[in-house]
Amino acid sequence: MHIETIVTNAKVYNTYTKQFREVDFAIDGGRFVAIGSKDELKKLTAKTIIDAKKRSIIPGLIDIHLHIESSMVTPETFSYALLQNGVTTIVPEPHEMANVFGIEGVRAMIQASDYCTVDMLYAIPSSVPATSLETTGGEIGIKEMDELMATEQIQCLGEIMNFVDVLHDQDSKTNQVLNHFRKHYPSLPIEGHVPKLTGLDLDQILLSGIGSDHTHQTVDGMQARIEAGMFVQIQEKSMTDDVLDYVKTHDISEHFCFVTDDIMTDVLFEKGHLNILAEKAVKAGMRYEDVIYACTATPAKRMNMIDRGAIAVGKIADFAIVDENSYFSFSAVYKNGVCVFDALLKENQKVRPDQFPAHFYKSVHLPHLTAEDFIIKAENTSGEQLVRVMNVKDGSTFTKETHVPLSVQDGMLEWERSDCRLIATFERHKKTGNRAHGLIAGDIIQEGAIATTYSHDNHNLLVIGTNVADMVKAANMVIEAQGGFCVTHNNDVKAFLPLPVGGILSEAPLEEVGRNVKQLVEAMKALGYKHYNPIMSVSTLSLPVSPALKITDFGLIDVNKGKVVSLFV
Repeated sequence: MHIETIVTNAKVYNTYTKQFREVDFAIDGGRFVAIGSKDELKKLTAKTIIDAKKRSIIPGLIDIHLHIESSMVTPETFSYALLQNGVTTIVPEPHEMANVFGIEGVRAMIQASDYCTVDMLYAIPSSVPATSLETTGGEIGIKEMDELMATEQIQCLGEIMNFVDVLHDQDSKTNQVLNHFRKHYPSLPIEGHVPKLTGLDLDQILLSGIGSDHTHQTVDGMQARIEAGMFVQIQEKSMTDDVLDYVKTHDISEHFCFVTDDIMTDVLFEKGHLNILAEKAVKAGMRYEDVIYACTATPAKRMNMIDRGAIAVGKIADFAIVDENSYFSFSAVYKNGVCVFDALLKENQKVRPDQFPAHFYKSVHLPHLTAEDFIIKAENTSGEQLVRVMNVKDGSTFTKETHVPLSVQDGMLEWERSDCRLIATFERHKKTGNRAHGLIAGDIIQEGAIATTYSHDNHNLLVIGTNVADMVKAANMVIEAQGGFCVTHNNDVKAFLPLPVGGILSEAPLEEVGRNVKQLVEAMKALGYKHYNPIMSVSTLSLPVSPALKITDFGLIDVNKGKVVSLFV
């Protein structure tokens, strides 16, 4: 029997025993066709023979919950980065681009993925907009979902974000979507976003059809989810010592996997992707074989991917050869039995320009802003006014609401003379012209300003600053560039990343975007921002499903109550 490839002298991870074994294996037609000893495979002849030189070989890594747009690069650039880090299959949910362009944005992302080596099996965005308390450029409803199910390869229904409506409004759009999917696509997994919910609330979430949660986990919360039958997706911010200790000491390997959710470009370029979490888990004391399982087998099972997640006969031949003296760095990666990354022959990325429709590059519909756009009129003409303040704390993208008295002069709130910073958002999709102002404090900038159209999930223009001049400068820089992320100080631009595709993506090579993002982070920290992920911290200040006080073009949002609240107490 003549086949394409035989790999010899390998230590191969066996998914079903969670052990390594010394075997040879054969590949033909992009799949594993035989696995065994040299004697067992001696009847086979091959066009290519690969000597693994006793190195470990593991299945290609699988990430089932992520948003490509969070990296601010195109699917093609993202694929280029993933392969270097052993990731061969992902389930991206393009709800960022959907919030800008609706179903057209989803289709554009899927079409852009046609050029990718990594398998990108898409999730339908279920929450566009995430709530009814914001203005987005596009909307995804049941009609659009049915269209996508009919025309595209869809792996799951993306995360249901508005848990408040699931629990408290049976006639809400969210519950209509859930009822529709349970009825018409019963085999399709439904992903969830259910922070902190337990008890009867969690039971109601499960009853609605939502089967997973990827939000920030505690031991108690994770245990409650697993005991209730919910699948847990552990992202890096949940990898605390106590959570990992629980994972190590309890038999829950079938009930969780590791996911990235959001990876910044500088991290993607300099450190890696899902393999970062895997390496961290091993260093925390998890058994290497169990970590591999949580990055390959369980995500494949959760998404009904019966053709991958293991090096086994009949499976797609996706695998990675592990570097010596390493756990999750790779000397070579194979997709469908073909080498797609070789560390010794690493090639520079070639970028295709104009990967999206022409109007995707003209999506910021705002005039230049002036100082008047950052004035807050108070309810009083003088004296003091008690105001709500969003407080940012390092270690989380959640905020806390506090109440602070601020001086009022001539009917204007004198925020620039306080310890509070101004946060403002401007609707840029040419729909309502809404704008809103709020106040923010905590582990944020102490000088200068930040402006961006990369603001979850509505991606309206978001501006934060300590003074009006810097805010105007940063905002207009982003508007002129048709999207981006800008940091200013003393009326000078300290860092800028253009994001011309929908105001949220760059078509530049990974190295260039990674370098620019690193400069952004450094500039933000130089102005006093104290956060493990400053860019994600800023961009989620407009996310009205992430507790507790956020801002959209509708105004300040009390997330837990699901309603707009006044700036003035």
